[in-house]
Amino acid sequence: MEILQIVGIGLIATFLTLVLKEHQPVVAFLLVIFVGASIFIFLIGKIQQVIETLEKIAANAHLNMVYVETILKIVGVAYIAEFGVQIARDAGQGALASKLELAGKVLILVMAIPIITAIIQAVLGLMPR
Repeated sequence: MEILQIVGIGLIATFLTLVLKEHQPVVAFLLVIFVGASIFIFLIGKIQQVIETLEKIAANAHLNMVYVETILKIVGVAYIAEFGVQIARDAGQGALASKLELAGKVLILVMAIPIITAIIQAVLGLMPR
């Protein structure tokens, strides 16, 4: 039932933001950032559980942990970038949000190079010469 708590906090923050936005737009924006960060921090424990479970599954499957860690880092970059993009959009900074989105995509691509290389090598190894 944690989702009910999160959604409840989000809805209360939304209502307060709408009320505050008319008279105190800076306070309204800070409230959005604070609540968003609080939700993100609340979810860190859940994210840790997922990471530990995936690492156990990978170890049992005898997968190379470098690839699993890389994929987890990529997912982390994607979530963090999306969080930053949404904050920038909430602040009315669409151009900055687009740049943050681009930066996240480029970093993901750079981090994925070892995995892409391994896949290409595996496919080439399956092809007859």
